[in-house]
This record gives sequence, C-alpha cells and structure tokens, in this order.
Amino acid sequence: MEEGKILIVTAVDKEAEVIHKGLENDPRFVVEAGGAGMAEAAVSTASALQNETYKAVINAGIAGAFQNSEGIGSIVAASEIIAAEAGAEAPDGFLSMEHLGLGASRYHCDPAMVEQMREQAEKAGMHACTGPILTTMTATGTHATADRLRDRFPGARAEAMEGFGVAAATRRQNIPVFEVRAVSNAVGPRDRDNWDIPAALAALEQMSPILREVF
Repeated sequence: MEEGKILIVTAVDKEAEVIHKGLENDPRFVVEAGGAGMAEAAVSTASALQNETYKAVINAGIAGAFQNSEGIGSIVAASEIIAAEAGAEAPDGFLSMEHLGLGASRYHCDPAMVEQMREQAEKAGMHACTGPILTTMTATGTHATADRLRDRFPGARAEAMEGFGVAAATRRQNIPVFEVRAVSNAVGPRDRDNWDIPAALAALEQMSPILREVF
C-alpha cells in the first residue's frame, strides 16, 4: 500500500500490548485498545479517525473459531466482516439489514491484501486461513447458537465482538478496513478450561511483524 499510518484497534490492553511488541514500535502503526463490543469499537475508531489520517484500519485480537481445522493459535484474516445479529427475525427466517433495506451488515475486505496476509503467515510457519468473521453482540455459548450461525453464514471462520463496529466507523471515510484474529477457543459452549488465551496472544504477537510486511 502507499505510505501512511495504519490504525490497529483491539478490544483489550493485553491484545494491544502483544501487538506493540510484535511490531517493535514501528512508528507507522498506531495501536489502541478501543474496548470490548461493537459499540465501544465503533466509537473508539471514529474518535481515532478524527485525530489522525490513516491509510488503513485493522481490527485485531483473539477469537473463537467455527471450523475444527482452525485450532488454537491459528490465524484468520477476514474476507468479510459481518454483523451477524443485525436484522430482524421473521417466521420464515432471519432478515438481514440488506434485505430490510436499512443499510449494510457486511463489509468486504480487499481480497489481494487478505490473501497476502494469509500467505505471509503460512510462510512464517503459522496455520492461517481466510473467510468471513462474524461480529456478535452476545458471545456464543451453546452448540445450538453455534449451529444456527453456521447455517446462516456458511463458511464463517471465526466469531468476535468488535470487527463490524470498526468497519462501520472506517467505511464512512472510505478507508480500507481489515480484521485479523488469533484463535483461542472453539465457538460453542462457554468452557474456559478449554480456552488457551496465552497461545492465541502469542500467535497474535507472531502475526504482528507480518502486518509490517503487508502494509
């Protein structure tokens, strides 16, 4: 991409810390912990964009994975960022914002840049994939909800809570936005004994130098 600064928005301080470490304080990157959840992420991103001009914005952090092939520490680069719960219920199924004519619930990331991230991560010895990442307001905690989301969004790779908030704030200024996640757990029952947050944070740190190469 052309020269300019890149904003990276995380949910919590620990994610921001490991990304800072992986970037080795590269001055081209500004890393901010914007808060957990779509609303906090949107407000924090919009505020940051008022104070500085950026050539790209990345939402980065840890996430749950839908696919068994994406084990702990895998990297998912979003092909689409989807607000999974934005829409309306109907007797014959869920109606998206697009279907209702009320706006957008999907953001399509630049495919060439996304593929570069995947390729570079694989070259670095990481397991990486691309695909839709769902943004939810309520983190999935049952098999039934996980199955419903898989049915509604075939091919979804991961679930987190901030991506679409970042995308909603960023696209108003026509700035490219991306989402990169390191897997800490499987989407489904909330079983923290089977989560590995340290391994996901380590993968996020390992992924950070790759962002320097791609962007």
